[in-house]
This record gives sequence, C-alpha cells and structure tokens, in this order.
Amino acid sequence: MPGTMRGVYTNLTKIRRDVFREVSKICYEIGEKNLDRKQIDEAFNNLPYEILPGDVATYRESVFLERAIVGERIRLAMGQSLQGVDKPRAISEGFNEVEIDNTSYYEPPLINVIKFACNACKDNVYEVTNTCQGCLAHPCREICPKKAISFVNKKAFIDQDACIHCGQCFNVCPYHAIHHHVRPCADACGMKAIGSDEYGRADIDYNKCVSCGQCMVNCPFGAIADKSQIAQVIWAINHGEEVIAAVAPAFVGQFGGKGNVGKLREAFRLLGFAGVEEVALGADLCTVQEAGDFLEEVPDKLPFMGTSCCPAWSVMAKKEFPDHANTISMALTPMTLTARLIRTQHPNAKIVFVGPCAAKKLEAMRKSVRSEVDFVLTFEEMAGMMDAKDIDYLSLEDGEDSDFDVASADGRTFAVAGGVANAVKNAINKTHPELEVNVVNAEGLDNCRKMMKDAVKGKYPGYLIEGMACPGGCVAGAGTLVNTKKSAGAVKRYAKRSPHKLATENAYNSYIPQLEKGFTKDDVDTEVAETFEAQVPESQK
Repeated sequence: MPGTMRGVYTNLTKIRRDVFREVSKICYEIGEKNLDRKQIDEAFNNLPYEILPGDVATYRESVFLERAIVGERIRLAMGQSLQGVDKPRAISEGFNEVEIDNTSYYEPPLINVIKFACNACKDNVYEVTNTCQGCLAHPCREICPKKAISFVNKKAFIDQDACIHCGQCFNVCPYHAIHHHVRPCADACGMKAIGSDEYGRADIDYNKCVSCGQCMVNCPFGAIADKSQIAQVIWAINHGEEVIAAVAPAFVGQFGGKGNVGKLREAFRLLGFAGVEEVALGADLCTVQEAGDFLEEVPDKLPFMGTSCCPAWSVMAKKEFPDHANTISMALTPMTLTARLIRTQHPNAKIVFVGPCAAKKLEAMRKSVRSEVDFVLTFEEMAGMMDAKDIDYLSLEDGEDSDFDVASADGRTFAVAGGVANAVKNAINKTHPELEVNVVNAEGLDNCRKMMKDAVKGKYPGYLIEGMACPGGCVAGAGTLVNTKKSAGAVKRYAKRSPHKLATENAYNSYIPQLEKGFTKDDVDTEVAETFEAQVPESQK
C-alpha cells in the first residue's frame, strides 16, 4: 500500500530538512552579510561537507556518493537543475543566473530523479521466497498460463523470461511464498508515469507526470526530489520586497501547536514576511463558485461536475478524459482566489503560497490563468527556513489571532478528503434546501481515475465528484511534516473554531465577480498543455 512512509521521521527526512535549513541559512546570509560572489560559491560548495562531515559513510556505501547526492539536492533546493556527474561542476554553478523577477526561473522538470541515488528496484517481478514448502499440489505451476514455473530441489522456480507477470501464482500459493516486487515510487504514482531506464533506474515520463509528488515521499532511497523556490523567496525578502504568505488550510499542526495563528504570524514576521493570509478564505470563494456552477449546469448541461481545487486531479481528469474535460469545474482554485484577493490590496507584493502540495508549483506557473502567485513553498521547505533562523515555533507568543476569523469551517476542511464536496453541498443546500445533492469522492489518482471512468459510464448521474491526488487529501501532500491522520484531526478541530459554518457566510464573497476574470472553458486545453510543458525537459519536447 503506497503512502506508508508518510509521517515517519527517517534518515531521508533528516537529510531533506538539513538541506532546506542550510540553503535557507546561506540565502539569508547573502542579504544580512552582503556576501560577494566568491563567498556565496564557497558557502554552497562546502555544504555537502557540513551536512555530512567526516570520512565514513553514514547511509550508503561511500561518503563520496552521499555527498554527491546531497549536492544534487542542494542544487534543486536552490531552484537549479541537476548537474549530473559527466563533468566537473561546482554546486553553485548557474546560481547567479536565477533571478527573482523571472517567474519561470527554473528549467523543467519540477520532479527529478537523481539517477545515481536510485536503487534500480525490481518492478513488477514475481519471485519465489524461501518460505516455499514444495507442496505436492503445486498450484502455482498448474495455474501458470505460460508454464514459467518449474520445481528445482523441491522448490518452485519462476523463469523470468517466460513470466508475463499475470500474478496468478501469487494469488494461488497457499503459503504466500511468492513475492511481488513493485518499485515503491512507481507503486505510488497514480499516473503510471514511472518506468525504468536502460540500467533499471527509475525514469519519469513527463508527458504523464502531474507533479503530485507521491513518488518523492515513497522512494526509500531518496532518489526523487523536486525543485524548490526557497532561494527566490528569501532573495525577495532580502531586497526589501513586500512578501505576503498565503497559507493553505492544511497548515494546522504542521509546525506544532493546535492552529495557533498568533504563533504562525510571529514566525512569518521573524522570517521577513510582511503578512500572512489564510487560503481557507479562497476556499470559501471557490465553494460559492462551484455551488453556483453546479446549480446552473448539472444535470441540464453537464451529466456531473468534478471539483477543481486539486491541480493534479483536475489535470489528470482533463487529459485522460478529454471528451468530458468540461465536466471538471472551471472555478478558480483557493490558492488563486486568495492571491487575487491579496493583490487587490497589495498590488506590488510578492505572494507566496505555503502549503502541502508540489503540484501547486506548476499551477502557479500557468500563463493561461494568472494565479497572481509568485512563489510556492511546501510546509517542509518553510520549516527549513524557520530552522535557519533558529525559530522555536512553540515558544513564540500566541498574540492576537482574530484576523484569521474570516474563513468558514467548511472552507478550512478543504484540506481533508471529502471536505470540498461537503462544503459545496452545504452551500447548495443553503439556498436550495429541497435539492438532494449526491456526492462521491476519491483519494489517490488511481482511485480518481476509476471514479471518473464510472462517472463517464453514467454511474454518477447528477453527482458532484471530488478528486484528491493524495490519499487522505491535502493533509497527505508531498510537502507535509506530520502523520496524515493526526493532521486531519487537527484541521477538523481548528475548523470548529471558525465563527462561520458555511462558505456562503463569508463577507468576501462579494469579490468573486472581480476575482474570477480570465478563465473560461475554452482555456481547458491550454491549461493542460501548459502543465505538461512546464514539466517536460527541452530534450524530450
């Protein structure tokens, strides 16, 4: 079952967070100490030795390999491309070419495989283990359609050249002695975008990848990582820009505490942010939009309607079911609505979405629908920034957190699977209490695909369907810090503190006509194309 590593603190977790911390620390020092080019290069190039000191390997067979892998992670954390090992290069090479005013500052792809970190795991291979009893019935041999199983020294043996990976032997063995090897990253990928290169290492098909990030958090060797925007955010702060954070509903409990907005505001202030806003506010606006669309279009114009807020789900549905792409709501996402709302009052600010999601990095880069988001950080990347500034989140003053008392309970539960559909249903029933709204939701792209197939076949006539790429919802995103169930519970408890139950009660709903301009159903193909264009390297286009 993919996703079992979520919330477990491992050696890989430590390395990721060490890298985010140290890169953040240098980026802050660039501004605070006015480091010159030579000092910047030296600081970054020395990092692998500071993160992994000594001459004895800790995790792998060689300390040199460990440092090479950490070096690649450092480049990705800087927003740079992988440098590879085919020729000598400094970690800092190209760093001065990444400018904060260039919103397309990094080259695709977003999700990267560090090839020499990959274990070349077996993928979709059936092998007999030592628990085989050599039983008299030999059901595995008898059921094999290709006669690929024989018995050697009274133990079953599978001829891999003849095996067609049907799994019938696996299912019939009474001792469960046959093991199905599945590459963890591929098993977690709902887009079936991960295969093998000529050396058996993981290889991503970027024409399929929607950057959900589940492969990253499920690779036990830490061979997959995405590019970060930490450096660009800190540079904007160093340059005196007005930088405002828009924090996703899944923030509750990620940094400790129980939804202490006062602590959150103080932490962001210490990091150099000019302000913090709650994306659950945009979730309320998205809810009202989707409720209106549902009432207007289902079932007279559309057989069903899918939610819009998860970019990985919506792009998958539109790409794989093009004839039904218009059934996915065209409502702007909570991230975009919140950013646009902030922009009405802070036209020159740099807006940073802080949340659990890797796919939001691609959504923010689309040109067809301007999100107004300049940068995207995950909770894990933000935690690295806090560590760099020695911020002890739980020791901060709570302060006054009433400024977050604008979003509804329904908007705040967008972070949990089923929350979006529930919010939209409640909004519809507020104005149309007599209307029965049927909903169905799916978690994980494999299940989302099955749900969409069933909907297309007519299984869900007139339904509102909710898709979430991450099992459990946004609280299970690739950039989260805590266990999914713990996070979901924290979000639900925090939602109960809201002064409003329904999204329709949000006073900012009057801004919707002003904010929703710039995106129509005619833009669907462009939206999908841009998402994949931002992933596919030039060499593969």
